[in-house]
Amino acid sequence: MSKVEIIKHPIEQAGKNIKLSAWSAVLESLIVMVFGILCVIWPDTIIQTIAYLVGAFFIIRGGIALIDYFVESSQKASYSNKLLSGVICIILGIIAFVAGQDIAHVFSIVIGIFIIYESLVRLNAAIRLRSANANGWKELVAISIAMMIIGIVVTFATGGAVMLAGWLMIAAGVIGIVGDVVFIQHVNMVVDKLTGKKK
Repeated sequence: MSKVEIIKHPIEQAGKNIKLSAWSAVLESLIVMVFGILCVIWPDTIIQTIAYLVGAFFIIRGGIALIDYFVESSQKASYSNKLLSGVICIILGIIAFVAGQDIAHVFSIVIGIFIIYESLVRLNAAIRLRSANANGWKELVAISIAMMIIGIVVTFATGGAVMLAGWLMIAAGVIGIVGDVVFIQHVNMVVDKLTGKKK
């Protein structure tokens, strides 16, 4: 292997890894968009469904913990916290079933925080582009800021604003996908420039 190939290989591998992360971010943005569409089309149904799913998850988890506790030998069970965790999980599951629509605000907070996190990921990508003296980092910063604003609005939206949160999630998903595609294109340009494919 020549010296040129030795230099090219890690650069190309790093480019592949960065693009893989970017495509993962595209998938996450697509998931946010799907949730947003569901919130717009069926605002009440989607929240109720989520409440049931969360409730079922905690009840099943609690039931498994209780079964494990009683199946274990008495000596091991005395040092186990499975009884307490099982009871708490079942109580949380029942609360989720009963709360129903009231869980909408919690849902908005979780999605909002996730969008804010995604904006920070893209801001980090913009910093990488800037450090590589590549074009497009300013656009990515603008996209990151837009996503962060949407995330903050979704986080503090009330339970009655599920449809608004849905539209904002769709917007955040579209902005995120556009930003990721732009980022991938600039990564390709940087890799080509460093490996001598383009001058």
